Amino acid sequence: MPKKAFFITGTDTNVGKTLIAAGLLVAAKNNGLTTAALKPVAAGCEKTDAGLRNSDALLLQSVITQKLDYDQINPYALESAIAPHIAAQQEKRSLSADRLSGFCRGVLSSANFILVEGAGGWRVPLNARETLAELAKNLDLPVILVVGVRLGCINHALLTFEAIVRDGVAVAGWVANCVDADIPVLQENIDSLRTRLPVPCLGVVPFLVDTSPDKVASYFDKAVIDHLMQ
Repeated sequence: MPKKAFFITGTDTNVGKTLIAAGLLVAAKNNGLTTAALKPVAAGCEKTDAGLRNSDALLLQSVITQKLDYDQINPYALESAIAPHIAAQQEKRSLSADRLSGFCRGVLSSANFILVEGAGGWRVPLNARETLAELAKNLDLPVILVVGVRLGCINHALLTFEAIVRDGVAVAGWVANCVDADIPVLQENIDSLRTRLPVPCLGVVPFLVDTSPDKVASYFDKAVIDHLMQ
């Protein structure tokens, strides 16, 4: 069985990267694949008896088939819910693409289907010189782009796609995640994205009240998982 890994990025923060990642992981599991996931950097963690914990990383941990310790999934847990490089500065910690890549490589061969989720969008800084894009480049991972479908999403999606391609990284496909309940001309927006993004649309997830991973997984059929595993 082949092993495939992808980097999950979004058109902005709060566009549902973790929700879509969890849905894809459940869909992969439902199609007989072993799964693993990483959230290498998470800013916005709560203090617990076990240490700092991030809700997104915990969600990923809850849906994967492989038993990974929390620190394997989220090696850099930062308390403040702010830009990661600023949170790291406040905590006197150092972020670098090389360090993050080292943590990720130990997990990347652990399952058939593996997702590495970024933080925020493609150009989120790690330090004065690097962005999270460097992590995807270092790991040589194709990108799955989560488009938060709302006013302005076409511009955000096209700019993000152009930046990824300019960085020499492949885009495996994109997912439309409808984050607003009442976006006008919804279908026209999605059709415009389909026309302008020259990679497959892996799925369209409507605005959901039930945001369970199982529910999200229902919008990714077997053909999508088969396509990603090719």
